[in-house]
Amino acid sequence: MMASEHLGTGTIPAPAPPAPLLPRSRGRRRLVPVLVALLLAQMAAAMVTTAVRQTPTIDEPVYVVTATDYLREHRLRYNPEHPPLGKLLIAAGVAVAAPHYDPDFPGTQGEAGRHLLYESGNDPGRLMLWARLPVIALTLLGGLVVFAFARDLAGRAAGLVALALYAFCPDVVAHGSLATLDLPMTAFLLTSVWLTWRARDRPRLYVPLAGAALGAAVATKMSALPAIPLLMLLAAWSVWHARAGAGRRRGVLSALGGAGTVLLLAPAVVWAAYLAVDPRLGFAPADPILPLAGKRALVSGLLPLPPAYGAGLRTQFAMEYYPWEGFLFGRVYTGALWYYLPVALLVKTPLGLLALGTAGAVTVLAVPRLRPAAPYLLLLPALLLAVAMTGARDFGTRYALFVPVFLALAGGCITRWRRRWAEALAGVLVLWVAVSSLRTFPYYLPYANEAFGGPARTHRLLHDSNVDWGQDLGALADRLRERYPGERVWLVYKGSGVPSYYGIHAGAPLAVPPERVRGLLVVSDSAAAKARGRLAELIRTSRPVDDVGHSITVYRR
Repeated sequence: MMASEHLGTGTIPAPAPPAPLLPRSRGRRRLVPVLVALLLAQMAAAMVTTAVRQTPTIDEPVYVVTATDYLREHRLRYNPEHPPLGKLLIAAGVAVAAPHYDPDFPGTQGEAGRHLLYESGNDPGRLMLWARLPVIALTLLGGLVVFAFARDLAGRAAGLVALALYAFCPDVVAHGSLATLDLPMTAFLLTSVWLTWRARDRPRLYVPLAGAALGAAVATKMSALPAIPLLMLLAAWSVWHARAGAGRRRGVLSALGGAGTVLLLAPAVVWAAYLAVDPRLGFAPADPILPLAGKRALVSGLLPLPPAYGAGLRTQFAMEYYPWEGFLFGRVYTGALWYYLPVALLVKTPLGLLALGTAGAVTVLAVPRLRPAAPYLLLLPALLLAVAMTGARDFGTRYALFVPVFLALAGGCITRWRRRWAEALAGVLVLWVAVSSLRTFPYYLPYANEAFGGPARTHRLLHDSNVDWGQDLGALADRLRERYPGERVWLVYKGSGVPSYYGIHAGAPLAVPPERVRGLLVVSDSAAAKARGRLAELIRTSRPVDDVGHSITVYRR
């Protein structure tokens, strides 16, 4: 009777969903934050472990002494070639460490950094750990942005895949555990792009936030400057999309307003960073500003940014004219190779991340629902990589750290296919990345993927921050005490650490005749990579017997 009544009215009640699916769906939703927490927890453990065991890398003492000077003296004295925001972040950790500091030290910024760490009564290990912790925290927050961005694009599964790729990427872990500026700049750029994407729905909220995040990137490293015009265009496009029904003229005006908001807020954040250090904007650099003429000098003077920023930009431009030495696949060269960064990225990015990132980029272009995100995901890393490839300093993939981060983000989008093969492929490749990362623990800086022989062979292909940035001096001291007590040691160390502080009392092999060099010859792999003359002959006539952290080789003579 009831059935006939429903048929008579022409309405058939929709079947209720099966009850068992509801708790299963809720269970999956509850599982997501647990998985996010586990991925970030293992990443935090890897970064903290690395931060504890590594001695200061080449750049870190300068950033730490600059941060200390910001805190104690509120002046723009050291490291003008980089803006203050990243070092203000490091200063949060330095403030907790409360180091002894001599504000009147007369040396260069490099000398001041070593003086702070090794000659001022401070514990360099404790101070460096506190200086690194804020960068570690920002790296973990960057993981949350990766998850949220990928989830917005393609769902929770995409977010988890992207986060796993990010959390296990050795380059991200390596530089996220150091008191340096490359990862903070990348995290701010990533956040800016995500907020610009979100502005497609709520432009009044997200466009200003995107402009502020972009300003934070530019206030951390000057290499973020080329992102400003691109983010202005993306902000205009997002606002245009959000105002699609408001009429052509109003839409154009709104889009121009979005671009203008980014253009105003990004420099405002840069000004705020400098004012936070010194409200008077005084500038008395400890090291001379390198001279510069021509169009680049004119550009650095015309930017509507603080005078110290312009001076730092002139320094960066002047460095581009210096004849730096590079090393790639066993070849030592002077100048720069345009293909250096792409090749180095192929070596140092996990194969699973390369595969998933490439497949994800194809997915973004192929799937209609994802295609609007293509400019947001693909244009920024492509632009910044192209600019970085024109640089004169072939020192490491840290200059293009945004590439594996955006590859991880794109890699999550493969789950949008919603096919079993896609899920299986994503699972296998994520597992491969995780295993590759865990196998290199705790030697993340010298990581190379399996196609190039792993971290033990990286020093044969690359140098500097790709392999040996001076991070294993403390580990070398431990190795010498444990395995070679009492033996004569000759040391060629490339780094900012002070060997004698760690108990390494070694001779200088290049200061005496070769026949006097007997015992252990210890050489940083970055120095060995570019060895010429006497050092090359010493290495050739020695026998390698040990390696420390895949960054320092011990020879016997």
